[in-house]
Amino acid sequence: MMNILVINSGSSSIKFKLFSFPEEKLILKGMVDRVGSADAYFTFSMDKKEEKNIVGAEDHHKAFSIVLGRIHQENLAIAAIGHRFVHGGKYSTAMLISPEVKDYLKTTFDLAPLHNPYHYEGIKSCEDLFPKIPQVAVFDTAYYAQLPEHVYLYGLPYKYYLKYGIRKYGFHGTSHNYICLETEKILGREMKDLRIISCHLGNGSSLTATRNCKAVETSMGFTPLEGLLMGTRSGDLDPAAVLYIMVKEELSPSQADSLLNRQSGIYGISGISNDMREILREMKEGNDRAKLAFKVYCHRIKKYIGAYYAILEGLDALVFTAGIGENAPLIREEVCRGLKHLGLVLDRKKNEKNQPGIISDPESKAKILVIPTNEELMIARLVEEKAG
Repeated sequence: MMNILVINSGSSSIKFKLFSFPEEKLILKGMVDRVGSADAYFTFSMDKKEEKNIVGAEDHHKAFSIVLGRIHQENLAIAAIGHRFVHGGKYSTAMLISPEVKDYLKTTFDLAPLHNPYHYEGIKSCEDLFPKIPQVAVFDTAYYAQLPEHVYLYGLPYKYYLKYGIRKYGFHGTSHNYICLETEKILGREMKDLRIISCHLGNGSSLTATRNCKAVETSMGFTPLEGLLMGTRSGDLDPAAVLYIMVKEELSPSQADSLLNRQSGIYGISGISNDMREILREMKEGNDRAKLAFKVYCHRIKKYIGAYYAILEGLDALVFTAGIGENAPLIREEVCRGLKHLGLVLDRKKNEKNQPGIISDPESKAKILVIPTNEELMIARLVEEKAG
C-alpha cells in the first residue's frame, strides 16, 4: 500500500487530498484558506467527520506545517507528495523534484505569476518538513506538450518564440486527461479509437480536442486568458481593442492585465457576478445583461465545438465537466442546441436530472456525457508512476 499526498497551493489557500494506492481510495482531504490573514481557517475531513478551526497561518510555510502536522496525528505514512503546477514550461511529463528541476521551475514564475511561485513554496515547505519523502511536480501544461508546431505557434515574429517561448501552452490538462480516460471506461472503447471534445467549464473554462489518446487542440494559450469567455477573463478578442482602450483610458500594462483577467468575462458583460449560478438566477428575474452574458458564454463554447469537430474529422463523445459543466443543465442544453448536423442530440430529460453519465438521445451519433472531474486523483496516478 502506498499513500500519496496531493497538494494544490494557491496565493491564499492550500488544498490537499491523501490517496491510498493501488486501490485509489481517498483517505482524507482538507484545506487552509485565507493564508496570510488573521482569520485563516483549516478544514479537515476523514472517515465522514469534518473539523474546521481558525488557525494562525501567517504564511504558506506555517500553513503547510498545520496540514502535515494534522496528517501526522493520524499515524499515516506518506510515501510521496505530488504538487500541482499550472505551468510546466518545457516539461512534457511529471517530474521528480531535483535541484535541477527546482532551478528550472523558478524560471516559469513569469509565465504563471499568480500560481507557480506558490506551488514552488509548497515544494520548499515539504522539503523542510519531510526531507526524505520524494516529491513530484505535475503540470497542467504537460498534456499539450506534444501539440505540433503549426498548432501551438502564434502569428508573431518567430524570434519571440525562440527568445521568450511565446506559444500556446494550454491549461486544465490534468482535468482533460482524466476526463478522456473516464470516457474510455464508460464507452468501453480503446482510447485510440475515440475522438473526444472535453468541456471543462468553471470560473476558468477550456475545451480540448483529443484523438488517439493525444490532445490535438485546446482553447487556452500562452496564458489561461485565451479561448472561452470565463468568470472574469475576456477570452478571445481582437488585440487591437486592448491597445485602443489602453490609449483612451491611459492604462498601464498591469491595469490592462487586471482589466482582461479580473474585470471582464461573465462579470464584465453582466455587471453582476462571475458566478454562473447567480447569472442563471438573474435570468429568471428577466435581467437582460445576465441573458446576454449567458448567450455569449454558450456561443463561444459552441463555436469551439464546431472548430474542433472539423479538426478531429468527426466526433465520438462530447463531455461536460467541472463546476458549470457538471451542474448547469441549461448551459448544456443551450450549447447542444442545433448540433444535430454534427451528430449531437441531447436527451432533455436525462440532462435535466443533472446526474453523471450519458445524457445524449439514442439517435445521437456521438455520445454526450457529464463526467465529474478529479484532478487530484489524476495527479496521484502520475505521482505513483514516477515515485512508486
